[in-house]
Amino acid sequence: MFEGQPQAEVEALMKASPEFRQLYYRHQELDKQVLDAELGVLPLDDVTLGQMKREKLAAKERLLRMYENRH
Repeated sequence: MFEGQPQAEVEALMKASPEFRQLYYRHQELDKQVLDAELGVLPLDDVTLGQMKREKLAAKERLLRMYENRH
């Protein structure tokens, strides 16, 4: 998600902000689950998958806002 950003900045924010760190790991978890569901490895109904995708997007948007407002 932060591929274009300096990894040191992301790591510093993860150390400084428990909220950012928790949200970052939640986003990663959701990303893996959504991918597994789309590949058929994780059996989920469409409603649950849609909810997970929305939660993942909300987490990403919040993380990006937190990253942009870090100073």
